[in-house]
Amino acid sequence: MPAIQRIANGTWHGDLKSGTGSIDATSGVLKDTPFSFATRFENAKGTNPEELIAAAHAACYSMAFSNYLSQQGHVPDTIATKATISLEDGKINKMHLETRGRVAGLDNATFKRLADEAEKKCPVSNLLRNGLTITLDAALL
Repeated sequence: MPAIQRIANGTWHGDLKSGTGSIDATSGVLKDTPFSFATRFENAKGTNPEELIAAAHAACYSMAFSNYLSQQGHVPDTIATKATISLEDGKINKMHLETRGRVAGLDNATFKRLADEAEKKCPVSNLLRNGLTITLDAALL
């Protein structure tokens, strides 16, 4: 399979506190999506780089775990993951994944074990692992 490339663009105008930015992605999902100091550091309504990283991790892990479960003979009905990223003192230092699933014929202990194994196979987890502590809480619904 050839390499897959995805492209996104970020633009910032002005200084850190009073400036504004926008994010675009070639897919069109992000189109002139605004972000600012307030959306990043003050919880104002809008997106920010950390939220986008968390969204990417939640989506990637849900797909990776679903694939891993299927490879083990347990096709899931649903895998839902919430990713919580932490930014402290200007450094992204933690990601916590909370995943829940509906998988017929699987007990909670096996689900948790397979969730941990799948986390090691997730491309976004593997990208982030070197500079970040990743924790996981997994349970069946």
